[in-house]
Amino acid sequence: MATNIQINGRRLTTQHSVNAAIKSICNIMRRSNCAGAMQYVPELTWILFLRILDEQEAQEAERAETVGAEFIPSISEPYRWRDWAAPPDDSLFAEKSNGCPIGWKRRELTEGGSLGSFKSFVNDDLIPHLRSLRKRPDATPRQKIIGEIMTAVERVRIDTDKNLLDVLDRVHALRNGHIDPTHVFALSQVYEGLLLKMGEKGNDGGQFFTPREIIRGMVRAVDPQWGETVYDCCTGTGGFLAQSYEHMRDALGQEATADQIETLKRRTFYGREKENLIFPIALANLVLHGIDQPKLWHGNTLTDVAAYADLFHDAPAQFEVILTNPPFGGKEGKEAQTRFAYKTGATQVLFLQHVIDSLAPGGRCGIVLDEGILFRSNETAFVQTKRKLLDECDLWSIVSLPGGVFSAAGAGVKTNLLFFTKGRPTERIWYYDVSDVKVGKKTPFTVDRFADFFRLLPDRADSERSWTVERADIEAKRYDLKAVNPNARGDQDRRTPEELLDIIEAKGREVAEALSALRAALADGRPGP
Repeated sequence: MATNIQINGRRLTTQHSVNAAIKSICNIMRRSNCAGAMQYVPELTWILFLRILDEQEAQEAERAETVGAEFIPSISEPYRWRDWAAPPDDSLFAEKSNGCPIGWKRRELTEGGSLGSFKSFVNDDLIPHLRSLRKRPDATPRQKIIGEIMTAVERVRIDTDKNLLDVLDRVHALRNGHIDPTHVFALSQVYEGLLLKMGEKGNDGGQFFTPREIIRGMVRAVDPQWGETVYDCCTGTGGFLAQSYEHMRDALGQEATADQIETLKRRTFYGREKENLIFPIALANLVLHGIDQPKLWHGNTLTDVAAYADLFHDAPAQFEVILTNPPFGGKEGKEAQTRFAYKTGATQVLFLQHVIDSLAPGGRCGIVLDEGILFRSNETAFVQTKRKLLDECDLWSIVSLPGGVFSAAGAGVKTNLLFFTKGRPTERIWYYDVSDVKVGKKTPFTVDRFADFFRLLPDRADSERSWTVERADIEAKRYDLKAVNPNARGDQDRRTPEELLDIIEAKGREVAEALSALRAALADGRPGP
């Protein structure tokens, strides 16, 4: 009989109930040595990942048994979630190979062990074992992913056995089968809500987080299709790749073949990320979204020095789609600059060169760039890079964003979205301006702001917010690409000089009358008016 590890937990039927469940977990972690989002999100990441992985492998084992195929789990007992983390239940059995009930290892550690023995098992046995999976000579792609996700985990941060067990119980109850998909978000979107907490100002995680409304608009504009490879050279927490997967999966719809789904999950999404803390979070986020084998490279993209490259070994040299948000204002040394034709310490300029070189002929790109790179013409590398962009690619649109779009992430810099196709030079650029939209904490930028952009985009039509600039005009301004809306209506004073003089004269009479009244009051010994 096939294994069944599902537990009859309460069904979460509203978004509020899911948010409350997540909040209760985070509250325990906050009082357990994980004060801020930069501490509790990474901790919850690996715990939630192991929970979902166990559920996924249980389902795969059932399907394999149904068709008489062999299934080899990525994690052996007692290191599976169902062994050490799941609440003990004698009525549910882990697998007939060992005949032990669900949670048997947890019961052994908590009922027969000494105080602190559960955390000792996690720190001294479980975590080292999972980290070592990637180093096995015969490691599967999934085992490499597991090992990489655990690389940033030295020890569990939660302070006591009791608090850790409480977190595990709540995570165990939070599974896709307990969430009503017709009313609330899937776990992947719940997890993105946690990542947003990391990206909020003051949490030092903003540099890794692009607002999801911006990502959705960019993915829609570039429109990645099944069969195309998608690449992000600054993956961060994986937002562009995750959204691209959902976009491509939804486009396939119910008619998708098994081969199409397999290609989408295992041979489509590629990325690079430098930061040790963020790389495993990106992997977990993509797996949680349904990308079974995200091809992520860990290291410095600009120097091409890898910390871990096994997951990226079969990556193509160029990609059909690139969606990315390079860091603003960074500085690179000589080691990075030597790899590029146009030398500069400006990180975003080097990334733009990398993106152009990494884009396949006919490929499409959507990239976030700070406004400085668009208008600066006093540094040779800036001008040369923009000329390279216009010579090798058709830069078909620039969207000018409000200054506050990234302020929640601690970056108030003005940004633009650039969209281009490689293989033909730019003849003209269609601009769209939403820079006047007021953005704040209570009024975030929402995807509906792009509705008019998408309405006008097919014909590149002119409007109060959109206009076209010819290549010759750009060259005449030494490749200044900054969006300057010729249709913008400023607050102009339309009063005539005579009217202004009359106003000044009238104000003068008012002042004179007030001074006269004040002098009269002082002469009579009375308080002033």
